[in-house]
Amino acid sequence: DAGVHSKAWYAATCDRKTAEDALYRSNKDGSFLIRKSSGQDSRQPYTLVVFYNRRVYNIPIRFIESTRQYALGREKSGEERFDSVAEIVENHQHTSLVLIDSQNNTKDSTKLKHIVRVS
Repeated sequence: DAGVHSKAWYAATCDRKTAEDALYRSNKDGSFLIRKSSGQDSRQPYTLVVFYNRRVYNIPIRFIESTRQYALGREKSGEERFDSVAEIVENHQHTSLVLIDSQNNTKDSTKLKHIVRVS
């Protein structure tokens, strides 16, 4: 397991809509949680859900079989890789996470600041 189950930010039984609704209710930039990805794909087990600028971003967390590490979004050269999902969260609590809006072709960035719990 990726070190997620005991974490306050992990919403184990949460689907995409529930996660998005919870983040819209929080209405704070940098609010986030991690949920299981909708598709049952071992290469993309989790999704980082982030609220910023009145938008919710669903960022896939990929599992890289060859190195047993995790990375965010689509595979790219020079990407950051982490040994656990918890490391991704800890890293982006200190360094900004780039948020790409593919519909409007814009980029923003925020740090992960507020843990959102899904009731």
